[in-house]
Amino acid sequence: MTTVTFYMEGDRITGFDAKGHSRSAAAGEDLVCAAVTSTVRLVECVINDVMGLCAAVKVNERNAAISLRLPGSLGPTAEDTCQNLLTGMMVYLSELHGEYPGNVEVMEAE
Repeated sequence: MTTVTFYMEGDRITGFDAKGHSRSAAAGEDLVCAAVTSTVRLVECVINDVMGLCAAVKVNERNAAISLRLPGSLGPTAEDTCQNLLTGMMVYLSELHGEYPGNVEVMEAE
């Protein structure tokens, strides 16, 4: 199962950890895993490459894990954009969990 944990400080999402394989199909044919991976990579690319922020990203391919943490002090526009991106990611993955509850789990942590 793929587990995505969103880290919160009050209402602010500060980052996420995604780990594991969804195992909904064979490697290379797993559409659930592809959907999660694409979502994670899109958010990371927008935050770091498009917006030019320095969110900390750690990738562990061996353990099928990626984590992202936002910088502590963002300007109001960057903060709003990042929160919208991360909230959208959370909503999308929660909907994916609704369709594939045995393959994707979405959690929140302080």
